[in-house]
Amino acid sequence: MSKRWIYITPLLLTVGLGFILFTAIGKDPTKLETARLNEPMPAFELPELINAERLITERELTGDVILLNVWATWCPSCRAEHDYLVALANKGVPIIGLNYKDERPEAIKWLKKLGNPYRFNIFDPLGKLGFDLGVYGAPETYVIDQFGYIRYRHVGVVNEKLWLNTLEPLLLKLQNKKS
Repeated sequence: MSKRWIYITPLLLTVGLGFILFTAIGKDPTKLETARLNEPMPAFELPELINAERLITERELTGDVILLNVWATWCPSCRAEHDYLVALANKGVPIIGLNYKDERPEAIKWLKKLGNPYRFNIFDPLGKLGFDLGVYGAPETYVIDQFGYIRYRHVGVVNEKLWLNTLEPLLLKLQNKKS
């Protein structure tokens, strides 16, 4: 009986691993499901990154169609997209930052050194708001309509191709929507 297990165990492990790999092949990690798509932003009250005395709530994410960009100093991909976000902000694109699981002094130093594309930054050191949004990591960018509803989620770097093909057309469409 024990000799049989010597032969069967590696076979079972190989079949199990093969099944796991087969089900994961071809899935695009940037196309992760958005749990809150077409739902309002979750309720929150968190401090602003630079002015810790200012508390920000979900109500401050209404009025304009915005990009909510999840970022952190520990995230190399966030650094890769940062210059493009600065360029978008300089063109008038409204971007709110969600500083995710980061250290306040490091994040402030990052913005002073690299430029600050954000109207303001929500400081989420424990990742509570990120968890409520379904954030897997940074960077992630959400499109929030003028009523505070999540209309799109992108996992990964914001670049010119994504902006021109997806984000800009969606922002323009939502800006023209009256209700």
